[in-house]
Amino acid sequence: MNIKKVGNVILAVKDLDKSIQFYNEIIGLPIKNQRRTWVDLGTSGALLSLHPASLTEQHGNALESGITIGFLVGDVKSAVEELREKGVKIHREIVEKDAGKNAVISDPDDYLISLFEPSFSDKAEQTGGYHGFTPA
Repeated sequence: MNIKKVGNVILAVKDLDKSIQFYNEIIGLPIKNQRRTWVDLGTSGALLSLHPASLTEQHGNALESGITIGFLVGDVKSAVEELREKGVKIHREIVEKDAGKNAVISDPDDYLISLFEPSFSDKAEQTGGYHGFTPA
């Protein structure tokens, strides 16, 4: 097998419209492709793909699924503030470690999302000029 890269992360969601609104309008991921029962979000690298959970099968507890989606952010503090103002559930407040700052939020299905602001030994590499998810 010769895997080139991760193409997408696929989430089965209870309410596709609600999840599209969360990931597109609240988080800010652009919609790349959209069909009736499948939506790809993102611009480069791995895409986040959403599709409805089966109506005939029970949707498991997303918190116990072992799945966490990781997003790099320029400023985790302002990202958490922005999301809190939008009513997003903060699963774990900001923790600072050697590698950087991290907080965890939950999406509408209770999938965990890690927001990570890396620390660089060369402070000139540190991302600046961001407020939340967007350039200031």
